[in-house]
Amino acid sequence: MPIEIKMPALSPTMEEGTLAKWLVKVGDEVSSGDIMAEIETDKATMEFEAVDEGTIAAILVEEGSENVGVGTTIAMLAEDGEDVGDVSAPAPEVEDAPNEETKTEAEEKPARPEPVEGGDKGAGARGSTSSAQTEENSSDRIIASPLAKRIAEQKGIDLLGVKGSGPNGRIVKADVEGATPGAAPSAPASAPSAAPTPSVSPEDGGAPYEEVKLNNVRKVIARRLTEAKQTIPHIYLTVDVRLDALLKLRKELNASLEADGVKLSVNDLIIKALARALQREPQCNVSFQGDMMHQYSREDISVAVAAPSGLITPIIRDAGRKGLAQISTEMKELAGKARDGKLQPHEYQGGTASLSNLGMFGTKQFDAVINPPQAMILAVGAGEQRPAVVDGALQVATMMSVTGSFDHRAIDGVDGAKLLDQFRSLIENPMGLVV
Repeated sequence: MPIEIKMPALSPTMEEGTLAKWLVKVGDEVSSGDIMAEIETDKATMEFEAVDEGTIAAILVEEGSENVGVGTTIAMLAEDGEDVGDVSAPAPEVEDAPNEETKTEAEEKPARPEPVEGGDKGAGARGSTSSAQTEENSSDRIIASPLAKRIAEQKGIDLLGVKGSGPNGRIVKADVEGATPGAAPSAPASAPSAAPTPSVSPEDGGAPYEEVKLNNVRKVIARRLTEAKQTIPHIYLTVDVRLDALLKLRKELNASLEADGVKLSVNDLIIKALARALQREPQCNVSFQGDMMHQYSREDISVAVAAPSGLITPIIRDAGRKGLAQISTEMKELAGKARDGKLQPHEYQGGTASLSNLGMFGTKQFDAVINPPQAMILAVGAGEQRPAVVDGALQVATMMSVTGSFDHRAIDGVDGAKLLDQFRSLIENPMGLVV
């Protein structure tokens, strides 16, 4: 009996996703654990593994299809002994019941036979047809759901130019919603194709532009950051930290760890310093939960990483109790997986506090947006040579500006200031990071 391969829920909040890429084709044999597709969730682009063994008999959802609901059958798998050609796709579900207006229009139109998929078969069933009749009925050969047809009519979209993502190329609601309103039919082959004209908008001052559709990750980032700024009362505290002692210690540690293939970055030491500071000031290792707070006994540091699909925050769990070499190794692995879109949900979901370091890009200082439900995020600027007073004397020192964003519902200003003071003390006296 053929097996239906369905759109998986790859994160707790996932309701639909984009089938970004198929890595198998019809006729390919797969075994449990084989990677079949790349699926873009509301968090990241992830690999989808086969659970059963068999042969891919049909692919029902083409790659690039968006808004594919969790549980939708996306492919069919023939088991051992089954003929791939005998496997048929499940019947498509009816998307929308016709309303009264649709019924009235249907009653007024003369009845005509349903179009048969495939031009040659249809012609054979109905006999010879004149070229004029063929052109007149070409729109009826389009396979589309009733809802998709109605939306296309309302938006003035020509379905001839829309590629269907449903079973057997059927045009569904998501296809016409993503199409450009007012799209004209394709020009005849004999006519020369016109060069595309960039869109312009009076609101943009007439500057030409191209529309870039948001991926699922960017949509979630936009929603969560808007929610954070609208619902979380942010308080910002900034301190200047002297880096010279930390840079000296890093150089010595890297020399001693070279034989082990470990090279610590400044960011690795900052992760450890934030975790140790949270150990010393546990009242900042919390999250606001309505009429109560969650007080965490472990420092799980979410570290912002720029991935192709958007910002994502892999987590160094229990960072306060891990050594610097372990933090460095884990961070390199997680950052690489984030950039390759291979992070698993448990590697980026959760976290008790966040760290965003733009210092490597030369940014001197910035205010970061809290990542809910967390109650704080540390924004790290660039280390740079500045005049500073050290032991009562003016000298040049390597200074770094650090800004903490705190949820004022959960963390008072004085507690945030204490956390930053502990962080500064650990950076300026870094032997506390290696014990």
